[in-house]
Amino acid sequence: MKDIRYEDTITELERELRHLCTVIKQKGREILTNFEITPPQFQALQYLINEENLTIGELSNKMYLACSTITDLVDRMEKNELVKRVRDEKDRRVVRIYVLEKGHEIINEVLDARRHYLDDLLQDLHSDEKKAILKSVEMIYSRTV
Repeated sequence: MKDIRYEDTITELERELRHLCTVIKQKGREILTNFEITPPQFQALQYLINEENLTIGELSNKMYLACSTITDLVDRMEKNELVKRVRDEKDRRVVRIYVLEKGHEIINEVLDARRHYLDDLLQDLHSDEKKAILKSVEMIYSRTV
């Protein structure tokens, strides 16, 4: 049988992590309102930048959305000059999505605003405390992948 204090700690940790994720996600969405980009476009651009030149189908799988939904999303992003579709040189049937300069710029601006928000939250902490938080978060994350 597990120690009651252990279970209380895990319960409290789960609740605090869930609340923190919710607040950060909400703040991230609030930050996005200052930019000409929607939350799904932000997420798509991040995948396209990190994974480089995905197809509609690959992006659909990453975002857990239907291909038709991703097609509409990419259409809007292409219209706003965030991305462009390019036929694959090796297989002309394959169309890849490339992030344009404007797409990279907007992602950098959004991420910078998000980092400023986090910096404001942690401004009263010492460097060692920030490093301890980072180490703990990295340790938890490394166990999820």
